[in-house]
Amino acid sequence: MNCHDDFLRAVAIDSTALAWQASPHAGVERRMLERVGGEVARATSVVRYAPGSAFAPHTHGGGEEFLVLDGVFCDDQGEYPRGWYVRNPPGSRHRPHSHVGATIFVKLRQMHADERERVCLDTRDPAGWRRDEGRIHARLLHEGFGERTEILEWPAGFAGAWTWPAGAEYFVLEGAFEDDLGPHGEGAWLRLPAGARQTVRTTRAARVYRKTGHLLHPVGVS
Repeated sequence: MNCHDDFLRAVAIDSTALAWQASPHAGVERRMLERVGGEVARATSVVRYAPGSAFAPHTHGGGEEFLVLDGVFCDDQGEYPRGWYVRNPPGSRHRPHSHVGATIFVKLRQMHADERERVCLDTRDPAGWRRDEGRIHARLLHEGFGERTEILEWPAGFAGAWTWPAGAEYFVLEGAFEDDLGPHGEGAWLRLPAGARQTVRTTRAARVYRKTGHLLHPVGVS
């Protein structure tokens, strides 16, 4: 079931063009972006919960991170509407479900083994945003163990260039941007390997999830 498991190569995918694949639980489907392992795997996916669907209670051996893209996602600790970001550390346990339906961007088994902090925040809250690099609006989601995760808002006409010593990953939430790999619209996912250089340009505003530093974590299932 491995998928885009060569972390030394750049990859860019339009997730909206992928077929939904059934999970072991009725009403829960997924679009697999990267995967190393079988049903228990290091994975990055877009997961869709039909109204009233649920996943069996389970423990995250390598942690779980998710961003709610649509609907209302639920678990034992609360309900998370669109825009909520949650980070459950290694060893955490929950029963994910949705009463009204939900779509989430989720990453499994990609955290440092020593991470213990649970993060739960509403990215729509304007209090958490700051201006960065002059014109960019940024919302820091998590930083630690060499990793940085944030949401960025780039205005139309933005241009930026970076080198990523430890790689970078993006998911386009709204709008579009282009770089050396081509154009990336809403729902696009891309992963740049360690040492990659990137030049970004926008012709219209874009809102993106970006993670850097995590590709130095051991690749595989713990």
